Amino acid sequence: MIRISSPWLYRKNFDLGFILLPAFVSVVVALGFSDYFNKLESLPSWVWFVLVMGIDVSHVYSTLYKTYLHPGEYLQNKNLLLLTPLIVWVVGVLIHTLSAKLFWTTLAYLAVFHFIRQQYGFMRLYGRCEIRSKLQRKLEALVIYAGTLYPIIYWHTYSRDFHWFIEGDFIIGIHPIVERVSFVLYLLIISSYVIRELLGLKRGEPLNLPKNMIIAGTILSWYVGIVLLNGDFTFTVTNIVAHGIPYMALVWIWGLKNESNVLSFKFGFIPFIVLILILAYVEEAIWAGFIWREHLDIFVFFRDVPVINDKKALTLIVPLLILPQATHYVLDGFIWKKNQSLN
Repeated sequence: MIRISSPWLYRKNFDLGFILLPAFVSVVVALGFSDYFNKLESLPSWVWFVLVMGIDVSHVYSTLYKTYLHPGEYLQNKNLLLLTPLIVWVVGVLIHTLSAKLFWTTLAYLAVFHFIRQQYGFMRLYGRCEIRSKLQRKLEALVIYAGTLYPIIYWHTYSRDFHWFIEGDFIIGIHPIVERVSFVLYLLIISSYVIRELLGLKRGEPLNLPKNMIIAGTILSWYVGIVLLNGDFTFTVTNIVAHGIPYMALVWIWGLKNESNVLSFKFGFIPFIVLILILAYVEEAIWAGFIWREHLDIFVFFRDVPVINDKKALTLIVPLLILPQATHYVLDGFIWKKNQSLN
């Protein structure tokens, strides 16, 4: 294995601070504050504001900078960008017509797939500077999938005190023997990868620090947030921080390296963040006022709006409100596969 260029996507300190360390920081926060937050009946509004609205929902809107707000990208992928939201909404309405629970279950599994593939994508990006055999590439893929899928299997075997979107969105009930076998495979795959890396170092191969930090951070955050700890706060912080912050950082890097002419890139990082925060706030305000009736201390102007209870109306409105998130999940599988380098 020979390193032929720098593995860093932008600058070492930027990559460390915004892409690689968030997973480890989220684990430290989860371990340090789990007892306190797990005693509370629900997450404090400020925690929800920072994690869910400030990071999770906002990172969804950062996709706009690489799609609809970028003239070149929009023209190049016009059909994809116009048809995807329409198709996603229609499919969402059809599924919600059959069952609201089925709708949220489908969305939850789509989200899981998206979260797993993002970690795989980052691993591939940080490994782009290496010459590897097919066996090495398969082992790297296996360790990412093992590190994410085993906690999901554990979650499907043993009921947890948290959920992805709504209570009961996952189909729980896998036989414990499946979880035990999966755990053995999980350990074998991780051990094989570690041994492979140690043998490489012994042979004088350079250590790809960022790639191994992505792999280690993924394994650690998913295991701690889902398996080791069992609380809404601990799952939320490990799930969202390790996913949302790196994604926004990746979009920012892409915009800088591709000389984006989007205004937010021209004026700096603060306008970049402010726009997506505003969009996230508006979306969550609509959810809070018309649907969930939660966190109205944050969305004060939506306290007195009428709650939508009509099932037919919800069948049309819920898939529409979830459209930014669902479209983000679908588009993300295409927009980073284009022949465009971050370098």
